[in-house]
Amino acid sequence: MENDAATLYCPNEYCQAANPLTHKYCQRCSTPLPKRYLWAVADSVSLGSPGEILADRYLVIGQSIILDLKPGLLPQIPELDNLYHIKAYLSLIPYRLHIPQVYGIISLHEGKSQPEILVLEKPPLSVDSTYTQVHLCSQLTAAWDDASSMRQMNWLWQIAHLWQPLLTEGVGSSLLDPYLIRVEGGLVRLLELRFDQQTAPTLSQLGVFWQQLLKNAKPAIAEFLKQIIDALIDGEIHSSEQLITVLDQGLTGLGIASCGRNSPIPSTNIKIITQTDKGPSRQRNEDACYPPSGVLVSKPPQQTALAIVCDGIGGHEGGNIASNLAIETIEQEVMQLTSVADENIDPFRIINNLEQAVALANDKISQRNDTEHRQGRQRMGTTLVLALPIGHEMYITHIGDSRAYWITRHGCYQVTLDDDVASREVRLGYAIYREALQHSGSGSLIQALGMSKSASLHPTSQRFIIDEDAVFLLTSDGLSDFDRVEELWETEILPILGGNTNIEDVAARLIEIANTKNGHDNVTIALVHYQVKYGEPDIILQADIPTITSTSLSTSSASKTVDLTPRTTNVTALGNEYQQTQIISETKPGRTAKLPLQLLIILGVLLGAGGLGYWLKIQREPQSTITPSTPSATPQPTTTKTPTP
Repeated sequence: MENDAATLYCPNEYCQAANPLTHKYCQRCSTPLPKRYLWAVADSVSLGSPGEILADRYLVIGQSIILDLKPGLLPQIPELDNLYHIKAYLSLIPYRLHIPQVYGIISLHEGKSQPEILVLEKPPLSVDSTYTQVHLCSQLTAAWDDASSMRQMNWLWQIAHLWQPLLTEGVGSSLLDPYLIRVEGGLVRLLELRFDQQTAPTLSQLGVFWQQLLKNAKPAIAEFLKQIIDALIDGEIHSSEQLITVLDQGLTGLGIASCGRNSPIPSTNIKIITQTDKGPSRQRNEDACYPPSGVLVSKPPQQTALAIVCDGIGGHEGGNIASNLAIETIEQEVMQLTSVADENIDPFRIINNLEQAVALANDKISQRNDTEHRQGRQRMGTTLVLALPIGHEMYITHIGDSRAYWITRHGCYQVTLDDDVASREVRLGYAIYREALQHSGSGSLIQALGMSKSASLHPTSQRFIIDEDAVFLLTSDGLSDFDRVEELWETEILPILGGNTNIEDVAARLIEIANTKNGHDNVTIALVHYQVKYGEPDIILQADIPTITSTSLSTSSASKTVDLTPRTTNVTALGNEYQQTQIISETKPGRTAKLPLQLLIILGVLLGAGGLGYWLKIQREPQSTITPSTPSATPQPTTTKTPTP
């Protein structure tokens, strides 16, 4: 319970008025009052009783839960030399959908030996609509019994995706502690990170931990999970890639059996609306969207549902040309993909094709820049964010700082990470995010479509399992700047899920808010309303463990290297999404030519067995390939390096 005597200070630096905790807007200047509930990592330190105020700033709400009463001020930042203590949090910022990030530190007694308290933002907390009751979200083990088979499988699938990234950072033990693993609807969220001790945890230990879930697994998946758990404990599944692949089998089986494939009632119903506006302060609109602005698309009856938002770069020199060229190219490529696809299409193939479409759009814009001899800031480009729903899955791909938000009845989650300088500084371990935002040029883009060849492009692709109704908002920064989405989602977007409004009216309202409260830029949004019809299937899933081998993995993923650590330049799993930072080379790797059998026989006769043997040896020698390197100002071998256009 909050302290009624405590006051929340306005974040507006020109106001800073004190307000009652129950107010949503400053009573003096009407600035929104953010309520930042934080988690204090203080195992051996007493924070005090609820109602006490720490460091003249933080109100104690409950055990390890505090509220920042001065959200407009920068928190106390750990010294640069001590950032290695929080390196795991910084490196794992691409996984912030599942892992809280560092907000700052609290020094309770200045000059004394008492350790500093690490404070995390956006922990898995549940806050009621009156902002008077705050408590931790349920543990996965406690919520498991009441979850559907699809959700149970989805939770384990997310944990499997987190396994290798956390193991790489030395915090894999976090996924073996039931107290830390919380669930917020269909989303798995960790309370904090637990550092590994002398040895790293194993998949066998993960299997032992999952054993406690078998008793109350839903009938459709109970035998399936038992096979997986036994394979984990016995070492038959020896990599997270294998585990993810076999869990994908189960999700696919549930998606087919739930109600969609042989039922006249579709398993999903999707509506998409877009809106774009030049805004009150710009002469022209450099944004673009698909479907065309104001057009409502429904699936069914449409076979394909696709939403794209692009924010052009280059002013009158061609930002609008770049954004429209990207829309045209990607729409054509994705429509070709989905026209021949069914609901059971390989997710790796979808991701690969989305990335190829992005690369093609990038090169078309880049080639036009080269043809017109554009250099430096004269080059035209565009940001991109797209949403492609297929069955019970949503695929998100983005470049730049146009964002995607995922809104459910449980919360609003920013699922994309801006390709800007601030995010890069955090990933490299140089600063925490709120400090990085204070640096000059923190919002400058580090990549966008059209600035260079696709070999140096690193698009991010993500995959979500949708097991409940949701709305995805794609938006340019004309709306997302100044935290407008975080401010308005509950009052403006959430009513869609309750059937209290329609997405056409909401889209128009979001444009109005962007123009009146921001108004500094063009604004473009797309709303994707995802309705899910799910019933417990009467089938019994079986796991195909023996077929999950390294060879079959590489085949099923279009011969791409599968690596679940966030530092490589291939497929990277991000929690319940796939973040793919694939370097797309202009020159394809060399391949050994296959000669006709008749020619081999003739050569054998002419050259003799010895000569033929030598020739075949040469043919089997692996041909070298050159992977374009991406320079970085500071060598950092343990992080993904991203080019700056």
